[in-house]
Amino acid sequence: MNMTRRQALALGAGAAVLAMTGLPRFASAEDAKVQAAIDAFAGGASIETGTVSLSAPEIAENGNTVPIGVSVDSPMTDADHVTAVMLLAAGNPQPGVATFHFSSMSGSADATTRMRLAKTQDVIALAKTSTGKVFMDRKTVKVTIGGCGG
Repeated sequence: MNMTRRQALALGAGAAVLAMTGLPRFASAEDAKVQAAIDAFAGGASIETGTVSLSAPEIAENGNTVPIGVSVDSPMTDADHVTAVMLLAAGNPQPGVATFHFSSMSGSADATTRMRLAKTQDVIALAKTSTGKVFMDRKTVKVTIGGCGG
């Protein structure tokens, strides 16, 4: 195939624009999966903020093993306790990471784990109580490549 100088310049300019703006992102598919998981977990209940606290590093030098902790401020009585906590990684191909189940006998609703994050993304924690309330917390975790801040 013979390429003219004009075609080569146009191709180079197109590549430069793509490099500066990045590849097109089809976020609606990821967002739809995350929203479907949230809706299924909440079961129609309105989602409130507060009560659940997610701890995650602001910058993860290794996306293969990111420490995550979640705790829920709950009396943990028979009448009012946390029944489940779900962790989601919004940018992963499969957003559901873990679901922890609790009862009033658990004493506290705390859990820690490590998760793999494919890229910089939001980590979401949802907590469901025996009274039907659902609480959410969200943190953005920046995943660097080789610890270089990229």
